[in-house]
Amino acid sequence: MKKQFAVIGLGRFGGNLVEELSTLGMEVLAIDRNAEVVDKYMGRATHAVQANAMDESVIKQLGLRNFDHVIVSFGENIEASVLTTLLLKELGIKKVWVKASNLYHQKVLDRIGADKVIHPEKDMARRIAHHITSDKIIDYIELSEEHSIVEVYASKKVANKTILDLDVRARYGCNIIAIQRGKDVIVSPAAEEAILQEDILIVIGHNRDINRFEKEGV
Repeated sequence: MKKQFAVIGLGRFGGNLVEELSTLGMEVLAIDRNAEVVDKYMGRATHAVQANAMDESVIKQLGLRNFDHVIVSFGENIEASVLTTLLLKELGIKKVWVKASNLYHQKVLDRIGADKVIHPEKDMARRIAHHITSDKIIDYIELSEEHSIVEVYASKKVANKTILDLDVRARYGCNIIAIQRGKDVIVSPAAEEAILQEDILIVIGHNRDINRFEKEGV
């Protein structure tokens, strides 16, 4: 069965999220208090509804308890965001992800049980910073404050060497979990797998170890 997602708040972030989820073939319920905004997503989401998500009877009527994920995306209105999140968790929603506008907002959301707090601008800023400060890093995904996944170009320095030759885990403390070669992706490459120049290495580990590997190992 397709996963079901509900996005509450159809601003720039919420609206883009609805479109991306729809493109991926997911069932998406788009919710906003503004009728004009809802009309915009009538043909893009599976369902689009004008509703006040801070009303418990509305949440129950929409059947949000049956959804796999509910994303609260109006981070600018902190009071509405917090009250909606609190209501969703009290009603037993499985996974509630919430957009936060600042650190104070995040602390409150953490306290009331949000399953994940999203900082779209902060996350994108970090990805861009890592990309523009290195000639080797293509993309950067933060897993936690200390651990990440990065995509790194394989240079001449590592060309034709095997995973075993590089011994990245022992030397740098991080792991090559996949190699992208053109349109193909080699997942969990064998120790004997030779790396070709301009392969893309997908590396996971502590940020400190990844930085050292990027500067010294590749």
